[in-house]
Amino acid sequence: MTTLMVETQTVMALRLMGMSGAIPAKHGENERMVDEKGPAMAKAFAAGTKAMMQGKRPDQIMSAAMVPVSKRVTSNRKRLMK
Repeated sequence: MTTLMVETQTVMALRLMGMSGAIPAKHGENERMVDEKGPAMAKAFAAGTKAMMQGKRPDQIMSAAMVPVSKRVTSNRKRLMK
C-alpha cells in the first residue's frame, strides 16, 4: 500500500509538471489520464468482488482490489519517467 501511495504521488507530480510545461509531456497524456480511470476502477472492483465471493478476509479483498490499480500506477510511473 505504501508503494502504491508513493508511486501515485509521483505520477501525479509528473503529470502536473507536464501540464504546466515544466517537463515535456506526450501528446494525449491528459486524455489518457482521464480515459484510464474507468477501466482501472472496473478491474479493481471485479478483483475485489471475486475475492469477496471466495470468502476472503477484508484485508485480502482490499489487497486483491489494489492489484490492478497498482499495476496501472506502476506502468504509468515507468512510462512518464522515461
